[in-house]
Amino acid sequence: MIAAHSFHFRIATTLALATVAGAGLSGCNQASGDKEPGREPRVLIEKIHFAPEDDLRSFVASIRPRIETDQAFRVGGKVACRLVDTGQRVKAGEALGKLDDLDLGLQKQQADAELAASQTALEQAQADERRGAELLRKGWTAQAAYDRQRAAADEARGRNLRARRSVELAANALGYATLRADADGVVTATFIEPGQVVTAGQQAIRLARLTEKEAVVALPESFVGSVRNGEARLMLWSAPEKPYRATLRELAPAADSATRTFAARFSLLDADDKVDLGMSGTLTVATRKSDPVTHVPLSAVFDQGKGSSLWKVDGSGRLSLQPIVVQRYGDRYAEVSRGVEEGDEIVVLGAQKLQAGEKVRPTTRLAF
Repeated sequence: MIAAHSFHFRIATTLALATVAGAGLSGCNQASGDKEPGREPRVLIEKIHFAPEDDLRSFVASIRPRIETDQAFRVGGKVACRLVDTGQRVKAGEALGKLDDLDLGLQKQQADAELAASQTALEQAQADERRGAELLRKGWTAQAAYDRQRAAADEARGRNLRARRSVELAANALGYATLRADADGVVTATFIEPGQVVTAGQQAIRLARLTEKEAVVALPESFVGSVRNGEARLMLWSAPEKPYRATLRELAPAADSATRTFAARFSLLDADDKVDLGMSGTLTVATRKSDPVTHVPLSAVFDQGKGSSLWKVDGSGRLSLQPIVVQRYGDRYAEVSRGVEEGDEIVVLGAQKLQAGEKVRPTTRLAF
C-alpha cells in the first residue's frame, strides 16, 4: 500500500510541473510574438536641408589709425617749447612746438636789407638804361656804351629777383620754426623736449588722423588664402552690443619673422565715436565653403562599428540605414556633407533601438 501511494504522488507532481511549464511557455510566446497591426513604434523625424556653410574664424584686433605720421621741423634749431602732450586732440594748423627763432629772424632781416639794396641798384641801372637809349636815338652816344648800360640793368634785375627769393626763403624758414599739425588728429607720441637741439626732418610729434580707423590683426598662414573672400565683423570688448562692418584693406606680403603670422588691416566702414584708437576687440571673418552641408542632431547619428549612419524613413514608413560622411562634430550637431539627399526624412531620436526594414510611425513633434 505504501509503494502504491508513493507512485501516485510522483505522477501528480509531474503533471503539476508540466502544467506550470506549459503556462510559462505560452506566456513567453505571446510576449515575444509580432507586434499587433497599428502598434508600430513612433519616431521623431526631421527633413534634411543642405545649405552653404560659413567657416567662422575669430582674431584679437586692436584699433589703429589708417594714417599716422611723424611731424618734424623743416629747419634745425633749439626747441623753445612743446605745446602738446600725448593723447591730446589737435586741429589742422594748430601749433605743436616752437624753436628758438633768433637766428632765423636775423636771417630774415639780412634778406630784407639785401632786397632793399638790390632795389636801389636796379632803379639806378634802369635810369641809366633809359638815358642811354635816348642818347643813342639822338646819335649822341655809341652803341657799345648803350649795350654796357643795358647789360648792367639786366644784371641789376637778376640781383633784385634773387634778393626777393631770399626774402621769401627767410620768411618761410622763420615760419618753419613753429611746428603745426597738418590735419585734425590726436597726438600719439612726443619725441622732443624744451632745450633739445634738433635737425631738420628729425621726428618730433607723432600724429594720428581720426578720419579713418582700422582693425589690425595677425592672421595665421593657413587662413591667408581665404581671408580675401570673407565677410568681417568687429566687436569691441568695451561695447559688444554693436558689430561694425569691416573690409580687408592691406595684407602683409611676408610673415613676421618671430610670430610667423601675417599682419592684416581691416577698414571699419561704419565706425562711430565709440571706436577709439587703442581699443581692443574681436574680429570675426566668415568664409563661405564651396560644398553645402546639413546639420543633424548628434542623437540621430548611429554607428555600429562600420562608420556613421542615419536611419532614413521612406514614404511607407520603413527604415533603412544610410551611411553618411561627417565633416565635423559639434557640441549638439554633426555636420554631414554626403550620404543623404535634400528633403530626406531621418530619425533624430532613439536610433539605437531601431532595426533595418522595421516599420515606424513618423512624427515631427514630441508627442509620445
